[in-house]
Amino acid sequence: MTQLSPAPAPAPPTARRSLTTGTIVATLALAVLLAAAWIWSNLLLMSFAAILIAIALRAGARGLNRLLGLNVKLGVLVVLLGVVAVLALLVRLAGPSVGDQFGQLADALPGSWQAIQDWASSWPVADTVIQRGEAAAGEDNAMQLAQRLPDVFGMVLGGLNSVLGSLSSAFLLLILSLYIAMEADLYRGGALRLVPLPRRPRAAQIMDELGEQLGRWMAGQALDMGIVAVLAGIGLYLLDVPLAFILAVIAGLTNIVPIIGPFFSGAIAVVVAAPQGLDTAIYVALLFTVIQVFEGEVLMPMIQKYAVQLPPALTVLAIVAVGALFGLVAVILATPLLIVVMHLVRRIYVEDVLGGRMD
Repeated sequence: MTQLSPAPAPAPPTARRSLTTGTIVATLALAVLLAAAWIWSNLLLMSFAAILIAIALRAGARGLNRLLGLNVKLGVLVVLLGVVAVLALLVRLAGPSVGDQFGQLADALPGSWQAIQDWASSWPVADTVIQRGEAAAGEDNAMQLAQRLPDVFGMVLGGLNSVLGSLSSAFLLLILSLYIAMEADLYRGGALRLVPLPRRPRAAQIMDELGEQLGRWMAGQALDMGIVAVLAGIGLYLLDVPLAFILAVIAGLTNIVPIIGPFFSGAIAVVVAAPQGLDTAIYVALLFTVIQVFEGEVLMPMIQKYAVQLPPALTVLAIVAVGALFGLVAVILATPLLIVVMHLVRRIYVEDVLGGRMD
């Protein structure tokens, strides 16, 4: 008769207690890390934005190193000073006319809104909504000035604090980006020292791949924004819409935020075009629709072949999630954050844990 092998002996109580204790400690450590990340979310988002800028600066410095043999650290300074010089030159040359166009845009918005109201008054539902809004505004204007002065004063102070905070944050972001770009190898080595020694080569590979993917995404996004701005400018010029240059710049800059950005820039263009007539406003809306269809169906897939290909549904979910958690400004970082998450899931979980391949 075949003898049955004896059943494995149960683990000693000490080992079970040790396993349970280790699980509890790991869970508590993960909870503490998540809580710290939530509390310092603004700092972490700023650090991530600084890393993105540093990647762009390093890419330019490496280009100068290949062309001129310039030291990478010195190249970072040259690239940064070059960008600042170009921006200063543009402000000096085009600043007065751009400022005038922005002033004209601000002056044109009330008339544009009035034109939209006149057009909407022909529709019963829209006319009712506008009348209720005007009634509410009239009641609000009837308030005593003395009662509103503290609120106005508080709004002014809040606006000044917001502007000063934004300027200080931008300056801090620039300095942080410069430090990271100049000492990238130092920070990379420090991050790798936190990884167990047997896993460091794999961690270094993943970090290098992430840097390459984020660099490609930024280059592709810059090209996409430039093409959208040029197409919008040409279309608005042919339609004889006023402030075509400013509207094209707004269309290019806001295109960095998928879905929300194009809708915002298109809405502004339609409002500005409204005093030219309903036909012009409709043509402008069609123009921005065609541009976005071309950008989404033709231009972006071509760019993504050489940059980073992202699932549209996940991109939308990332934008909604980041906007809900961290505010509207953080939406700009939603797509690069999605790139990081997807790459980490692919390399660490799918390949290293599950043993699969996604290439």
